[in-house]
Amino acid sequence: MNLARFPAAAAVLCAAVAAGCGLGPGEDSGEVELTISRDYGATVLEQRTESIDESDTVLRVLDRSADLETRYGGGFVRSIDGLAGSQNGGRRTDWFFYVNGIESPVGSAEYDLSDGDRVWWDHHDWTSAMRVPAVVGSWPEPFVHGFEGERWAADLRCRAAASVCDRVSAQISDAGAGPSDRSDGAITVLVGVWERIRSNPDAGLLDEPPSESGVFASFAGARRPLLTLLNERGEPAGSLGRGAGLVAALRPADGPPTWVVTGTDRVGLTAAAGMLGDDLSNHFAVATDGGGPLRVPLR
Repeated sequence: MNLARFPAAAAVLCAAVAAGCGLGPGEDSGEVELTISRDYGATVLEQRTESIDESDTVLRVLDRSADLETRYGGGFVRSIDGLAGSQNGGRRTDWFFYVNGIESPVGSAEYDLSDGDRVWWDHHDWTSAMRVPAVVGSWPEPFVHGFEGERWAADLRCRAAASVCDRVSAQISDAGAGPSDRSDGAITVLVGVWERIRSNPDAGLLDEPPSESGVFASFAGARRPLLTLLNERGEPAGSLGRGAGLVAALRPADGPPTWVVTGTDRVGLTAAAGMLGDDLSNHFAVATDGGGPLRVPLR
């Protein structure tokens, strides 16, 4: 997350930078994956593995890999390889960053990296959704390495056929999720057709616009729900009925996110469950009509 919209946070960050945040290189401490994209992951501009040392931050790794223009003492990334934030016709675009699928609450110069982290910078229009707190496109994160050095377990809450529950459980376990008895929190994974899970407070955010949910998709109706997919302007761009599925991440608070694996019916739910894997790569959220993954927001 950039800090242009949060002047107080930017001021604190600038003070920290001035006080000497740029320490010299230390011992090698592993590798991270860096992704640079635009338009909610629609176009991947760079994807590479970077070695890190014990003093590396998100900003330092980006600086080694791209031509940067920064502001506020280096705390705000305005431009990456010539692609800058802008304002046009009342709409705003900027750079945002995610670590292990979580939008960071601290600036890129403050986030200390750990071995295995996945760093994702995306340039997109944020007029319709000031924040997208969590995304699915860094799979298998955050199930493996968590966030800010805190690893999370997976709490599967399944209201579906045993075959679907077992499939989701196996995919999360195979991805390397932590044990279910961890004491530092758990990622809730809700699995079920929409009418069975919509009463959950986090899942219920999908009844709200992207400005509230951070997801450019919503369900309408009960007995025969429709899955409405939006474009980045927050406008309806398509509706899916029978056989439609969705995988999305929600994070209304500061703790672990809630992942939703759902569908308009059992067929759609089964299709959604089958997307936990490479189909999520570099997608903020993913829908399906049975014919393969659909990037959300739609273009």
